[in-house]
Amino acid sequence: MNEISELPDRINSILQNEKDMEKGTHLAIEEIANSFKAKTCTLHRAIKIKGNDFLELRSQRGLPPHIAEIAKLIPFGKGMAGICAERQETVTMCNLQTDESGVARPAARDTKVEGAVVVPLISKDNSVQATLGIGNDKEYNYSENEIQILKECATLLISTFY
Repeated sequence: MNEISELPDRINSILQNEKDMEKGTHLAIEEIANSFKAKTCTLHRAIKIKGNDFLELRSQRGLPPHIAEIAKLIPFGKGMAGICAERQETVTMCNLQTDESGVARPAARDTKVEGAVVVPLISKDNSVQATLGIGNDKEYNYSENEIQILKECATLLISTFY
C-alpha cells in the first residue's frame, strides 16, 4: 500500500518522467485518486474570459459524462471548486449528498460523492492559479495532513501548465 505522505514524491516522479504533459497530468490525477481511495479527482486551471474569472477543467477522473461537461468551465463562486477559488481557501464537506449550505451544486449529487475536498493553489501575487479536488464515495472528514499533501500535489501539477 502506498503511503499518503509519499504521494508528492510519486507525483513529482510521474511529472518528471512523462514527456507528454497531458498524459503526465492524467497519470498524476489517477495516482492522487488511487492514493486517497477517491472516486473522483479534478484539476482546474484559473483563466480569464472577457475579464471574468473561471476555472477550466484540465484533467479529471470519475466524473459522469454530463457532470464532466458542466465542469469544463466553472465561474468563480459556483460549486465547491468555484467557491474555493473565490475564497482562496480549502472547501471541504463530510457528505456532499446531504449538503444544504448551497456550496455543492444540485448536479454535483450525480457524482455519488459524499466526502469531498477542494484546495486552491495560490500564486506569489496572491491569485488563484488552480484548484485540485477529490471526492470519496462515503462520508469522510479530511485531516489537515491530507489537505496539506493535496496542496503539495496541486503545486506540482500546476507546473505542467505554467
